[in-house]
Amino acid sequence: MKSPTKVLLAGVAVLATVGALAGCTSSGGDSADGKTELRVATFPPGADAAAYDAFAAQEKQFEKEHPDIDIIGVEYEWEGPTFAVQLAGGSLPDVFTVPFTDSKTLLENGQLTDVTEAIEKLGYTDKFNPIILDGVTGADGKIYGFPRQAYAAALHYNRDLFEQAGLDPDNPPETWDEIREAAKAITDATGKAGYAQMAINNTGGWQLTSQTVARGGRTQTDAGDGSAESTIDNDATKAALQFLHDVKWEDNAFGSKVDLDWGTINQEFAAGNIGMYTSGSDIYTALVRDFGMDSEIYGMTVVPMEGNDPGTLGGGDIAVISPTVDETTKAAAVTWIDWYYMQKLMDKDAAVLDAKTLDESGQAVGTPLLPVLSREIYDESQEWIADYINVPVDQMAPFSDRIWDQTPVGEPKVKTQEVYALLDTVVQTVLTDQNADIDALLAQVQTDAQAKLDE
Repeated sequence: MKSPTKVLLAGVAVLATVGALAGCTSSGGDSADGKTELRVATFPPGADAAAYDAFAAQEKQFEKEHPDIDIIGVEYEWEGPTFAVQLAGGSLPDVFTVPFTDSKTLLENGQLTDVTEAIEKLGYTDKFNPIILDGVTGADGKIYGFPRQAYAAALHYNRDLFEQAGLDPDNPPETWDEIREAAKAITDATGKAGYAQMAINNTGGWQLTSQTVARGGRTQTDAGDGSAESTIDNDATKAALQFLHDVKWEDNAFGSKVDLDWGTINQEFAAGNIGMYTSGSDIYTALVRDFGMDSEIYGMTVVPMEGNDPGTLGGGDIAVISPTVDETTKAAAVTWIDWYYMQKLMDKDAAVLDAKTLDESGQAVGTPLLPVLSREIYDESQEWIADYINVPVDQMAPFSDRIWDQTPVGEPKVKTQEVYALLDTVVQTVLTDQNADIDALLAQVQTDAQAKLDE
């Protein structure tokens, strides 16, 4: 979800120097030798040395091809609440990534740079998955970022805990009832949480929305004019909450931790403390790189579909350019984004070079994702890099073999994170109060969400 950095790993001191540079200027500029300095977002704090090694090699490759651009890496992690402060204080990189869910708000606030002409000139416009491209298209029809990575909802599971519970890790659950049964079996056999779910920092609302969509419901209806109607109070959302209640209170298979978010649930899973959880399909690299997971325990499958109109909630992130840059820096930024993010998706030589570089640095190559481009381009790119794929693809086959049969559904477009925050409270209540009135909770949150949408 995050992009890498300029560090040759001469040591921690180099990282400290790069970090210090982050607050010096709000945009790139000309260096003493006449090169255009481009400050690009890097990994969040805590990424391992191998990740920086890989980026250092890629940086050299880029600067060899583009000797007039000097890449300066900046440690960076997207956080919506602090973005405005960073923008005003001049601490944003020139190029960074943001989640699809936040892009609409940034567009409305005029905080992203128009790249329509650049994308059209590069010939990408008609190659993007339309659902993905919509996430970076403003109400004016212009494009404000490069979709660079997408994910679909997935069920992640611990193969080792499956085996300890007498379950077949090559045949993971295919229905919500089977997930519940497997969760209880895991807890009964191992004492670990058979199933867990995110509940704080807007991730509870995100996952509740994802599971509503998977059960055929929707939490919001987009009017197409910037307004929307809240539709949270539906049978699918109720079923998703009832599932959580039953796993927690009837089966005692949820575990004691009910305050997990994206980072902490990944940490718990990587440590072998969780049997199953839902998240985006793009987390394998983070689990191994940032949380030290043993790849042998990992399994991934699709989220079960049910109801009349089920779908897999899709998301991802986009590479964007700070609105404070000048035209010279913007041009350099487009060049970098095209080289670093886009070319490896559609050009064989670039794809092979990227895969070879990552593989030699011990980074994951070949993790299944939801393609931002067409399926044909994606399938062809996987053939190009076949010699360098180093992730346990067989353990991800239940996902990669079935995801094409699911319908991608974009995340709600209006006040996305604010509504997710409201839904967090509902999830937390169900997980902490055995007698929670789900009907009453849904009726209230629908009213509260509509008030947000009407602001």
